Amino acid sequence: MLLRLLLARLDPYRRTIALVVLLQLIQSLATLYLPTLNADIINNGVLRGHTGHVLSTGGLMMAVTVLQVAAAGAAVYCAARIAMGVGRDLRSAVFRHVQDLSVRDVGGFGASSLITRTTNDVQQVQTFALLILTMLVAAPLMCLGGIAMALSQDVPLAMLLLLFVPVLALSVGVIVRRLPAVFRGMQERIDLVNRVMREQITGIRVIRAFVRDRHEQRRFGEANDALLAAGLRAGRLQTLMFPTVLIVWELATVAVIWAGGHRLDSGSLEAGSMVAFLGYLTQILMAVMMCLFLMMHLPRAEVSAERIREVLGTEPSVAPPAAPVHRLQGPGELRLQGVDFSYPGAEEPVLKGVDLTARPGSVTAVIGSTGSGKSTLLSLAARLFDATGGEVRVGGTDIRDLDPAVLARTVGLVSQKPYLFSGTVASNLRYGRPEATDEELWHALEVAQAADFVRRLDAGLGAPVSQGGGNLSGGQRQRLAIARVLVARPDVYLFDDSFSALDYATDAALRRALAAETAHATVVVVAQRVSTIRGADRIVVLDEGRVVGTGTHDELMRDSTTYREIVLSQLTEEDAA
Repeated sequence: MLLRLLLARLDPYRRTIALVVLLQLIQSLATLYLPTLNADIINNGVLRGHTGHVLSTGGLMMAVTVLQVAAAGAAVYCAARIAMGVGRDLRSAVFRHVQDLSVRDVGGFGASSLITRTTNDVQQVQTFALLILTMLVAAPLMCLGGIAMALSQDVPLAMLLLLFVPVLALSVGVIVRRLPAVFRGMQERIDLVNRVMREQITGIRVIRAFVRDRHEQRRFGEANDALLAAGLRAGRLQTLMFPTVLIVWELATVAVIWAGGHRLDSGSLEAGSMVAFLGYLTQILMAVMMCLFLMMHLPRAEVSAERIREVLGTEPSVAPPAAPVHRLQGPGELRLQGVDFSYPGAEEPVLKGVDLTARPGSVTAVIGSTGSGKSTLLSLAARLFDATGGEVRVGGTDIRDLDPAVLARTVGLVSQKPYLFSGTVASNLRYGRPEATDEELWHALEVAQAADFVRRLDAGLGAPVSQGGGNLSGGQRQRLAIARVLVARPDVYLFDDSFSALDYATDAALRRALAAETAHATVVVVAQRVSTIRGADRIVVLDEGRVVGTGTHDELMRDSTTYREIVLSQLTEEDAA
């Protein structure tokens, strides 16, 4: 999984990778050549008293060292740029794919997990890419080259390596096999910490209101301790690696010195060759350590790559049409025909055989008890989900066949919990139509009954809005969200209980202004308050996902028991009449 992911992302950097490989080849050859030059200085210069040979060979060593350092520095620089590019491309790919997923798909992963996968998991893959580019060529070349050069110095001593290398590989392999499961648990604990932290920041007002600070501190402490425990398990396994390698290799060094000392004593080995052999032994050790460092990061990078591929491999449940329709057949009429909808794993469908028609120039209201499927119905109309049965049509075209951009321009949804982005009032209002003028923004604010409070802000349209609109009240957020949709000027307006935070006077004024502004558009209003929808041209009553009544307020009061119960739970008999 990791290899496939990296190969796909490294393909655009082939030329730079070729340069990195060349630079590492130069660096490795220069490094391997240095112990041989050192042996030559000792054997033919120091031991024989040839000062000129020492100086000339030493100068050559200096030149080779400079070449090695320059090649190594350039290789690391190029590798770092490639790895950063891979990280950037991966983050961008994950972000773009998440934008294509439906609300249901995103909910399946969870916001905290998606944040971790886009940041921490990509960082792990990026780090591993850097390690591969800086070590994958150098480490094998140094190891194999070191063994070959050691053989060139003395074959009997080099045979000792055949004894210690398998022991080293076996001891490290036993540790590495246990790391993937530990790192998977560690990434899941990071998800948990992010989720708890996100909930506590978002719900800080509820926490303070119920004085649950200590409870939330315990929750975060438990999640933090779980991450600590996972990190310690991984750390213990990783810390075993280096001592294991060093112990095995120190034993190898002792064996080489012991055997080499006897060969020096017998005259079958020169002192310089012995020093060079020890130098190559050190280079082989360094190569093994580099491979070991790579192997330490491999399991976590593999887990992170799997988590990234899970996101990139998820097919959107709301897929764009293969042959999108770019033009509506007629006016923005909204029609639901025999619509069913079930959430994945649910025992009962949320909507069952819903038929609804909302025509331009009219206001259609949807009312029902909590959980009757009102918000789901509007989500289907805006294609946040796809119906599991039946059809949803806008302007005579099935919305599954409409180009997403056309649908977005045609249908404007004000959700039950309006969300504002960090920026300014103007940037939020222009979210659906960036080219809108200031005059259009003020007109939309007037209709939404928000112009007065925006004028009272220090910077007016340029007043700052914090993330989620946290520096505004619930009513102010709702009115700005309504104004944002008015600026976009869609053909179909969907208001999902968008007046719940408004007082009755503001609600009434807003509905009057909206009636004039949307006189030629299709308007569908979901509301809990009867006073908000009693003047609608047509009211649809939902009960347990089914349409149980359709008509005007007076007709439903006469013919629908469900509607009458809802009305009388809010109004007196006299007010209802």
